[in-house]
Amino acid sequence: MQLKSLIFSLFLALPLTGCNLVYKVDIPQGNYLEEKQVAQLRQGMTREQVRYLLGNPMSLDGFNHDRWVYLYYFKPGRGELEQKRLVLDFTNDSLTTLGGDFEVPEAFYQGL
Repeated sequence: MQLKSLIFSLFLALPLTGCNLVYKVDIPQGNYLEEKQVAQLRQGMTREQVRYLLGNPMSLDGFNHDRWVYLYYFKPGRGELEQKRLVLDFTNDSLTTLGGDFEVPEAFYQGL
């Protein structure tokens, strides 16, 4: 009788342990930027120079054509969500400010 109850409880617990064995896909979206790429940005760079360095922005502000937004969203199958944002502002086709989740590099204000 004890053997039957043990087998029955193991049989019921088996599907619950199987839930942790399911593979979950990592979901990356947007522009993945590294600190070394952002560190190469300089005030006064043209849009084409920035596009060459970082790629096309994820989002262009519909009301402000002088603002580029780079977004990165990574949801691992297991673990914590990672989000990063980089906002660049241009004036007269020249990079003026940098903001978002990245630190402004010390050399940014030295210009080209």
